[in-house]
Amino acid sequence: MGRYIDDILQPGEKVLYSTNAHWIFFLPAIGLWIVAAIFLALSGMVPAGSPLMLVCWAMAAILALFALYKTLTAWFHRWTTETDVTNLRVVHKTGFIKRKTTEIGVDKIATVDVEQTIMGRLFNYGDVTIATVGDDDAKISTIASPLAFRNSITAR
Repeated sequence: MGRYIDDILQPGEKVLYSTNAHWIFFLPAIGLWIVAAIFLALSGMVPAGSPLMLVCWAMAAILALFALYKTLTAWFHRWTTETDVTNLRVVHKTGFIKRKTTEIGVDKIATVDVEQTIMGRLFNYGDVTIATVGDDDAKISTIASPLAFRNSITAR
């Protein structure tokens, strides 16, 4: 399965910039993996056969299952999300079976606003809102390198 943008390019249209959902989507999974590892390490510190050791193992196993689920959902979200700027339009696609696409012609874009939290500034992610000449606004959440994305739209 190829990239969505490659399937919809018009004659003479070329991709100028591509970005994706930021890796920060993996943060809950990373936290759960760390806590599961802590419980696993604690199970080795208590006497063998102790009920506390079994509780630690059980907690580690439960947390590892949740962590695996969060890892897979974050990976799937990143895999199925594409955000591209071409010389003619901005294209944002999410979803696999249930797909949602937003396409905005670059000649219809009025402003491009970037919102970044402190964590967003530190880890280079943020939300981009594209306002069009009409009343339609498109908000693209938690993308990597939002300033570079904005610059690729506005630098014409």
